Amino acid sequence: MNIPQTAAARTARYLLFALAVLIVAYPLLHAADQQLPTIGSAAPNFTLNSQEGTPVTLGDYHGKWVVLYFYPKDMTTGCTIEAHNFQRDLAQYEQMHAVILGVSADTVDSHKEFCTKDSLSFKLLADPNHGVISLYGSLAPSGTVALRNTFLIDPHGAIVKTYEKVNPTTHSEQLLADLADLQKSAPK
Repeated sequence: MNIPQTAAARTARYLLFALAVLIVAYPLLHAADQQLPTIGSAAPNFTLNSQEGTPVTLGDYHGKWVVLYFYPKDMTTGCTIEAHNFQRDLAQYEQMHAVILGVSADTVDSHKEFCTKDSLSFKLLADPNHGVISLYGSLAPSGTVALRNTFLIDPHGAIVKTYEKVNPTTHSEQLLADLADLQKSAPK
């Protein structure tokens, strides 16, 4: 049985459909607009809360090398492997005057649980609103998690190397080797 629709009913239906399309498409469009910061540019500064609930500002690490890594989700297989490898190699990073900062869209409480469960002692930073993740061009097309990207930042705050879609199993070793090479060639 066909029920005649009024113009107002058709308009309302079209508006609801358009709204639904925008809700679905927005994260995809937002993620597509992102760009990775370029090598040689100043690393965008930010402040996010760590697993301790305290604010951490990138600029506070001026004078140190920073491994700023973005990862999808606490306590998932690849992210746990990557974090364990950073923890395993933490003393080597410290000898090279480098700090590890991990960023995901997870909450402070999730980071605290992850660090406690897996004995992680470096900083994990919570970005549930995706502001810093987007700033670094690392928001996944879904618009809900970070891509597995890393930025190596020199002691002057410049991005010297970027890594996209990293392999969590070998990434720490690769970073240590690149960091050693960069430090050898850096002006004293």
